[in-house]
Amino acid sequence: MKPSVAAKLASLVSRARELDALLSDPDVTANLDNYRKLTREHAEIAPVVGRYGDYLAAEGDIATAEDMTKDPAMREFAEAEIRAGRDRLEEIAADIQKMLLPTDPNDEKNLFLEIRAGTGGDESALFAGDLFRMYARFAERNRWQVEVISQSDGDAGGFKEIIARIAGQGAYSRLKFESGGHRVQRVPATETQGRIHTSAATVAVMPEADEAGGVEINPADVRVDTYRSSGAGGQHVNKTDSAVRLTHLPTGIVVECQDGRSQHKNREQAWRVLAARIKDKQVREQQAKEASERKSLVGSGDRSDRIRTYNFPQGRVTDHRINLTLHKIDAIMDGDLAELTGALMAEHQAELLAGLAEGS
Repeated sequence: MKPSVAAKLASLVSRARELDALLSDPDVTANLDNYRKLTREHAEIAPVVGRYGDYLAAEGDIATAEDMTKDPAMREFAEAEIRAGRDRLEEIAADIQKMLLPTDPNDEKNLFLEIRAGTGGDESALFAGDLFRMYARFAERNRWQVEVISQSDGDAGGFKEIIARIAGQGAYSRLKFESGGHRVQRVPATETQGRIHTSAATVAVMPEADEAGGVEINPADVRVDTYRSSGAGGQHVNKTDSAVRLTHLPTGIVVECQDGRSQHKNREQAWRVLAARIKDKQVREQQAKEASERKSLVGSGDRSDRIRTYNFPQGRVTDHRINLTLHKIDAIMDGDLAELTGALMAEHQAELLAGLAEGS
């Protein structure tokens, strides 16, 4: 084990002892907020401390076995114990390294999914609709809730733009690497010559901002416009100004919400999306600064990056960041994203491990 990792673990052991003492102090436990904070910290470091205890125990077993090799009658048995012990040490050390990786505080949050049609006209809007269905089906498989916040329908179907909220355990952690440019290659339904067209759509995945997330919006910086909803909705949408448009003047971010019949609900949803977009902008600006030091392959979040190609004639989906090609496009478009999202999460973890090794 590297000295830097051992030092980190020793400090965690010391902190765990401090927390044990604090949590048994009536004066500390009387303050409920402080008690919750301490119990949360204890719960976070206890598994690592426990695994480090396993590591030290394995080291002790190896030392005992090495002493046994001095006895000729026990040497063969002792050497087998040493080999098994060293294998166990490697396994535990790998577990500890993963446990020490920095965690994304947004991983357990709900998210806003935005899909916008790009180049390709009507076909691009149809592809945006296909992407939304793909993510909705993936959410369904994971028992997450999908709520459409706003949508602008394409002239021939699909969406020019759609914004949805996806709520469920671990939703953001599974979908956060989907942000970027998605390209489709296929023969459009309107193509009479059978020629393959290339179209594109942009996906943005943003964690839902909470009150403690540090997003403060000055109402004076936001222009609020109301107007009549367009599209489906019967006579109601033609009679009331239920749609809401928010313009954040300092950043130029514009959010429109017209899906609900209630102006109050549309306004509330629009403010939530605006907070998420502002927070997302702040995070991406920070990532851009860090990118000069270390370029993250899967976590750059650059919307201009083309991250994936869906080739229908060849039945394949290729993620360009990790050079992964899967020949099961029908299953993927039906929401079977587990292999893709799992590979992206594993690659990101490998990058973090490499960074940990470089820093130690």
